[in-house]
Amino acid sequence: MKKFLVAIVALLSSVSSFAQYSSGGFSLDEENLYWGVRFGVTGASLGGDIDMGMKAGLTLAGVVGLRASDSTPVFIESGLYYTERGAKDGKLSVGYNNLEIPIVVKYGIKATDEIAVLPFFGPYFSYAFSGKTKIEEGGAIVSVGTFDEKKWTGLKRANMGFKLGCGAEYNKMYLELGYQFGVTNVCKADELSSHSNALFVNFGVNF
Repeated sequence: MKKFLVAIVALLSSVSSFAQYSSGGFSLDEENLYWGVRFGVTGASLGGDIDMGMKAGLTLAGVVGLRASDSTPVFIESGLYYTERGAKDGKLSVGYNNLEIPIVVKYGIKATDEIAVLPFFGPYFSYAFSGKTKIEEGGAIVSVGTFDEKKWTGLKRANMGFKLGCGAEYNKMYLELGYQFGVTNVCKADELSSHSNALFVNFGVNF
């Protein structure tokens, strides 16, 4: 987490170096490059043979986007995300700390002179660098398993899926709502199949 926060600070400090390419956020009338930061929450779950309900988590990210066409307001955006994913079912909870790289295509729609609406879609690739399972009884944790254990019985670290959602920008401020649906079977057991999904809300600033 500390290294990720340092990376975001470094990203912000480099914004001035790219000022000549940026119009100060999205511009639907001209080609531009933009940088941004995102903060948000997720409600992640598992669906399939292992079916578990939502577990809340945190999102922190630095993003970069580029207009892909001179004549059409189409943007390609990527970045590095720290996301907390997992699922919960009664006494059992599963939590993962992920690094995630999305590659989404956004289409800009001018709602008013100051507001742009930006639906988006694209794949994401994530890797869990730490995680654990917990079992609670009577308010006390009675069992804990982590990625560091040789007999870890959790899910696979690597995951891939797609992001679908819509964002809106007003005066450099950005808000988005969307859904991530996993494609990778994250179960370690070959006879089982399950996918990681998540609702997300992110707030941020574009430069």
